[in-house]
Amino acid sequence: MNELISVVMPVHNGGEFLQAAVDSILLQTHRALELIIVDDHSNDGAVTNLNTSDPRLKIVLARGRGVVNAFNQGFEHCRGDYIARMDGDDIALAERLEVQFEYFRQNPAIDIISCCVEFFSANRIQGGLLRYQNWLNSVRSPLQIHQQIFIESPMPNPGAMFRRRALQRLEGYREMAWAEDYDLYLRADAAGMQMGKPDQVLLHWREHEQRVTHTDPIYSRKQFMRAKTHFLVKHRFPGQAVILWGAGPTGRLMHDLIISEGGQVSGFIEVHPRRIGGRKRALPVWPVEKAAADDIPVVLVAVGAAGAREKITEFMSQNQKTQGSDYVFVA
Repeated sequence: MNELISVVMPVHNGGEFLQAAVDSILLQTHRALELIIVDDHSNDGAVTNLNTSDPRLKIVLARGRGVVNAFNQGFEHCRGDYIARMDGDDIALAERLEVQFEYFRQNPAIDIISCCVEFFSANRIQGGLLRYQNWLNSVRSPLQIHQQIFIESPMPNPGAMFRRRALQRLEGYREMAWAEDYDLYLRADAAGMQMGKPDQVLLHWREHEQRVTHTDPIYSRKQFMRAKTHFLVKHRFPGQAVILWGAGPTGRLMHDLIISEGGQVSGFIEVHPRRIGGRKRALPVWPVEKAAADDIPVVLVAVGAAGAREKITEFMSQNQKTQGSDYVFVA
């Protein structure tokens, strides 16, 4: 296991969590690594107070600002052919890099990997966050990721690892109106790259109120929806009309964003009897049987209620519809 793995950790005010995150990388069972911390104008002393005695640790001062610039600058310093992402408030399990490198070795066609995760917090992990964790950890194969990438990002970014050539092809992260990590994985999917995950949990993902995903508006639900519709219209189904399953708030928002991207919507599918036969956004509202018909447009399922995906998948499978091409979950 002498293959060098380069780990990039952008940090802005890492606070009390930073040393533990750094230690979790330097104590990896895969010893051939370098950890490149890109200090994004921190002023809390966390970076300067780090124990820097390990020669594998390198600290770089960010030229620009923000996580996109920090990671891309860190990538410039990477010497390895495998580039791992790590955040300054999470904990990598000791075997993370070893398991991920072996997964790459056994799956030469895969370009990007992440890992299963376990959220942890000062408070109990429950409700929506627990359901999100369970979904993340169930979507592992390249096919599953391709089919379900429009539900949410199935690739936990702090646990990502890239083949150098894949990251070079994508030209790193980019600044967009939506989340930079989701954008990168959607671009990888659009480019035909394969993504996957090993089975076991390899990252403890810290949940706290100061996480940038809670404070920066680019991580809002609406911006995630904008990212989805952009890639659906421009890449997954270019020039194709779609039908939206769900005429509620999510379906109507998806309709409006699709139209703004230059896409076409033919109508809505609904289960609510009072909505069927009416009109939404001046378009017809059909019963679910419409989704089983031959020669209909792609169905985008904008229904995210607990248990709904399983029921819809069963219905569509019974009618010889294929997830990812005939229908796609978008919520």
